[in-house]
Amino acid sequence: MSRYRVAQVTAPGGRFEPAEREVPRPGPGRVRIAVEACGICHSDALFVNGGLPGVSFPEVPGHEIAGHIEELGEGVQDRGWQVGDRVAVGWFGGSCGYCGPCREGDFIVCQNLKVPGWAYDGGFGEQVIAPADALARIPDGLSASDAGPMACAGVTTYNGLRRSSARPGDLVAVLGLGGLGHLGVRYAVAMGFETVGIARGAEKADFAKRLGAHHYIDSTSGTPVAEALQSLGGAKAVLATAGSSEAITATVDGLAHRGELVVIGADAAPMAITPAQLLMHARVVRGHPSGTSRDVEDTMAFSALHGIRPMTETVPLDHADEAYQKMLAGKARFRMVLTAG
Repeated sequence: MSRYRVAQVTAPGGRFEPAEREVPRPGPGRVRIAVEACGICHSDALFVNGGLPGVSFPEVPGHEIAGHIEELGEGVQDRGWQVGDRVAVGWFGGSCGYCGPCREGDFIVCQNLKVPGWAYDGGFGEQVIAPADALARIPDGLSASDAGPMACAGVTTYNGLRRSSARPGDLVAVLGLGGLGHLGVRYAVAMGFETVGIARGAEKADFAKRLGAHHYIDSTSGTPVAEALQSLGGAKAVLATAGSSEAITATVDGLAHRGELVVIGADAAPMAITPAQLLMHARVVRGHPSGTSRDVEDTMAFSALHGIRPMTETVPLDHADEAYQKMLAGKARFRMVLTAG
């Protein structure tokens, strides 16, 4: 039987090492994907460190997967998929279909969500078996190394903005200009928002403007971020991509009346927001998960239409540990992507 390569960790917090597996057959409702590229997301650390219940070792993470279908399981062809189709799989790696949220059609908050690297081996390898409902069709003109990050970083920022209360012409701020934020600014501009980039350091002003931002706020300048936002009229929405509760909290008073704080950056520390900050101006704070496979398709189509691509650094699968450590150290600019073959 033929074999394929993976990069795995054998214990919580371990280093990545190469291994081989036998090529499996996809079961009913599943496909076997030949992985061409897989982005490295900061959330992968949750799996590598065993930080989520049910994570087992050896662990193969990776939920920004792009490749093509090599084999169909029973019943998949009836859903319109064919061998050779180019597909992406993201944080949404399939749903159960029977829990309360699924019965309401809210599949991204499925109580039994099948995240690659958690429910099954992820994309740090040459093959992945994934449920058919997790598949997003990659449009022509979008490479695998661009499509992979769109399945998590892309869809999270795109969906966070399009499902916000902001409308074209409104002032929208993107907190953080990293792996999520640089895409958030591009999407915000393309959606017609008056876009503000917020980050640490005056030197990032030029980068924000190159992304298309109309304004830049240096959070280290001495002027409070909220005050700077209010000087621009107040933000209808803030897309908080930075993983810092302190930085996220600092934007709240910069929201306009009925403004909305959309949190997609994760931090274990609590946010110091008082009820009065929300009540007096009818502000809203909400967390936003990633997006379904249909949302990923929408994200990729919008990106292809507007020429939006993630900024990536591609690394061969054999160098997975080096790439992961670079991401973990905050030295990646802006998305490390593993490539197979």
